Amino acid sequence: MKARRDGRIVSVAVIIAVGVNGAGRREVLGLAVGPSEAETFWTEFLRKLACRGLRGVKLVISDAHGGLKAAITKVLHATWQRCRAHLMRNLLAHAGGQGRGERAMIRERVNAGLARAKAQGAVPKSLPAQPAWTPRKPSGPSFAFR
Repeated sequence: MKARRDGRIVSVAVIIAVGVNGAGRREVLGLAVGPSEAETFWTEFLRKLACRGLRGVKLVISDAHGGLKAAITKVLHATWQRCRAHLMRNLLAHAGGQGRGERAMIRERVNAGLARAKAQGAVPKSLPAQPAWTPRKPSGPSFAFR
């Protein structure tokens, strides 16, 4: 996001924490604007939430930002899980043109809540056993449907 600081337009990070209460309802826990998404910024943000009474965090779901993951471990001592939307976005970015349709179809089936065995059976028999695409970046996310 862009913001005006001292008469100049600069990039800033806007972070929002959303939690699920005991009744299963989502609540906005906090919002902060800072210079970047560095670990120090995340640590300060999470400490402020803890000072305001945030307790009992068991799981944090987010993108795979290294600074956030480190701050979660340091401040909340909670388990971290990668957001499914970010995982799929990154996965499809590495599929290339030929593999996108294949992966998008499988993603839709999995996201529809099918059991793992049903998702495997949902792949049409016309698809080759080995996908025709190859990853563009060998350092892409390690993710496989088995």
